[in-house]
Amino acid sequence: RRLHEGHPSMIILVTGAGGPAGRAVVRRFTGQGHTVIGVDRSGAEGCLPVDLLDADAVGRLAADVRAEHGRVDGIVHLVGGWRGSKTFAETSLDDWAVLHDLLIRTLQHVTLAFEPLLKASERGRFAIVSAKAAERPTQGNAAYGTAKAASEAWTLAFADALEGTSSTANILVVKALVHEDMRAASPERTFPGFTDVDDLAAAVGDLWSTDANGTRIDLTATQGETA
Repeated sequence: RRLHEGHPSMIILVTGAGGPAGRAVVRRFTGQGHTVIGVDRSGAEGCLPVDLLDADAVGRLAADVRAEHGRVDGIVHLVGGWRGSKTFAETSLDDWAVLHDLLIRTLQHVTLAFEPLLKASERGRFAIVSAKAAERPTQGNAAYGTAKAASEAWTLAFADALEGTSSTANILVVKALVHEDMRAASPERTFPGFTDVDDLAAAVGDLWSTDANGTRIDLTATQGETA
């Protein structure tokens, strides 16, 4: 099986592995012969049922990975979700609380626990998926856009911590994601500017072809929209 050029089999951690994007990333890396550790709170098939909101549980996961592999070569953090409203005045701070946990707190726990293991890699890569809403939030996306912007800031701080090592952290930016089930459910829609989950997985794989660190990689530019 074909591996990343010049690289032996890698240890890849995929969080949120039970969702459509997670499954696409898992397929890509397992298809290349890499060892993939899928994590999803739902306990989806093939995934470890770890609650990433539990810092102790994440710490135990990191300890288990260290004991078995000694390092991690890639972390693809795909825990997400969306909450919004029609107008700014209708924004629910309960939605903010949910998004804070999903988009920020899980990211914090994973990066803090796995930083030493990523630094132990000869060429480690970390990535989150962010959204155009972080740059230009609409009134109904106040909570979501703010949470995405905060997750970007945390990732950029993580990138700074990795500066001077052989590992990097970057942000993949999409308008939204689309997968085959969405197309099947709405065959009349064209989903302009959306990024297919398989294209997202390919973009994750491309991170090993660059030494860029702390960058925002805009995938919407390849989907007919400018950055």
